[in-house]
Amino acid sequence: MGHSNTNSRAQRISIGDLSRCTGVNVETIRYYERIGLLPAPPRTQGGHRLYDDPHRLRLAFIRRSRALGFSIDEVRALLRLAREGGLACGEAEKITLRHLQSIRGKIADLKKLEHTLATLAQACKASQRRQCPIIETLSGS
Repeated sequence: MGHSNTNSRAQRISIGDLSRCTGVNVETIRYYERIGLLPAPPRTQGGHRLYDDPHRLRLAFIRRSRALGFSIDEVRALLRLAREGGLACGEAEKITLRHLQSIRGKIADLKKLEHTLATLAQACKASQRRQCPIIETLSGS
């Protein structure tokens, strides 16, 4: 019985090691624990967190999801679907398509912004006036 306890301890890692192996900042890991995205790990008698492989895999899932721009609530829903398995793909697709629609809206907004800034920069370049067209536009003049 003591032998299996030793093996489970050998597989546990510190928050610093978890951070290094997943690429997630230590403070972000603590934040994910506070909001319930990552389950709190057991602690040593000295209060140090000890993470295991399921923590690492879950954190990697969260990191990849966040890198794709999914919100915390969307990540929470995707984690729930990952636990459920089975017919979860349809719901995951809905979440992804909503996110994709949001991303496409942001791209359209960025293209408008790009056009506006390019127009302003060109007006400044072509201007022979004392007053800068960019400053005038930003000032509402």
